[in-house]
Amino acid sequence: MSTLLILGSSSDVGIACAHRFAKEGFDLILATRNGDEYQRNLAADLSIRYNVHVVSVQFDALATSSHKSFYESLGVKPNVVLSVFGYLGNHEQALSDFTQANLIIASNFVGNVSILGIIANDMESKREGTIICVSSVAGERGRKSNYIYGSSKAGLTAFLSGLRARLAASNVHVATIIPGFIKTKMVELLPETPKPITASAAQVADAIWLANKAKKDVVYVLPIWRLIMFIIRNIPERIFKKTNL
Repeated sequence: MSTLLILGSSSDVGIACAHRFAKEGFDLILATRNGDEYQRNLAADLSIRYNVHVVSVQFDALATSSHKSFYESLGVKPNVVLSVFGYLGNHEQALSDFTQANLIIASNFVGNVSILGIIANDMESKREGTIICVSSVAGERGRKSNYIYGSSKAGLTAFLSGLRARLAASNVHVATIIPGFIKTKMVELLPETPKPITASAAQVADAIWLANKAKKDVVYVLPIWRLIMFIIRNIPERIFKKTNL
């Protein structure tokens, strides 16, 4: 029986992935900072609905000193690990408040480097496993509107690329998921994004399932984002710095 560990299971994408993988017969470990009644109810619902084993555990991405003991405490080690936690933050606040900037960086980059590094070492020793992590198109070029968040995702994308190259010889697969806009609670206060380039949480979950099943390295949830980011990456710097992206 395959087991999926979802880091950040209370997010919209985390919940959608829980349903997607449970539907395929995966047992689930739902890991979130707040192991509240909702998560327990979600675990019970998934277990009954799909006839799989589901447990809910507490995990704090920012508490890096606890990550090793967290992973060691899992009764069953997962075959597949999915990291969907992250923090958009407030860019304008982060420009003058390093506490906010540090929270963005720690949530998106440092937390992932810590926990995925621990998991990677275990999977490498066993010579099997899959690590899937959600990054962002924001990490493909620094834009003045969100370069602190973008730089944290750029670091994450580079980390995953290097981790993938390192673990390839050990039969451990690492997949990077690149969504564009996603309709989730995290962005509900922002201006509405164009529908043709905005994915649902279910679409992201389908892309993540494909990455696991087909052993994809880098997956753009909506293919149009590959073209969009190709154009943005190739705008000359002298022009790009004058844009309002």
